[in-house]
Amino acid sequence: MREQKIVKPTAESLAASARAASKGGLPPVHQWNPPFCGDLDIHIARDGTWFYLGTPIGRKPLVRLFSTILKREGDNYFLVTPVEKVGITVEDAPFVAVDFQVGGGDTPTLTFETNVGDFVTADAGHPIRVIRDAESGEPAPYVMVRAGLEALIDRKSFYRLVDQGEAAHHNGQDWFGVWSSAQFFPIIPVADLT
Repeated sequence: MREQKIVKPTAESLAASARAASKGGLPPVHQWNPPFCGDLDIHIARDGTWFYLGTPIGRKPLVRLFSTILKREGDNYFLVTPVEKVGITVEDAPFVAVDFQVGGGDTPTLTFETNVGDFVTADAGHPIRVIRDAESGEPAPYVMVRAGLEALIDRKSFYRLVDQGEAAHHNGQDWFGVWSSAQFFPIIPVADLT
């Protein structure tokens, strides 16, 4: 019996498969478990820029298309179609939250927009979290977008977010943080503000 050689996908073949799988919404990548076809030289930088073979991908519709077939498994990231799965490198988070809107009413909401055109409202399923660098104390704020994929909240949006903040008692401690969808998201302990 003759062995069939697996052809490693290219960015072009992945884009074609993604277009075929996308029918107007996000493809159901959580349902797909195709064979692993190796790594592809795609890298997402901390600022949200996508690179292919070391060159920035300048076509926003292509980046958007790739973002819809992105899947996280543990600490690894893959581009997945119904028939192929390739590993890519993500420097920090795969997306960047570039803006947000505050919704009014009795229950305020914070709705973030990402660099790839996703919109997500912070709530119990889409939490905001802030990690502080152990040495510098520099905050790194994130919001969950979908299926384990987070967006790093950019600096200008984080400063605006802090302007929305207030002190609240949370998990036995006083925190400074923000509210969205009746959920409190801590940013920094009040004791650390003094």
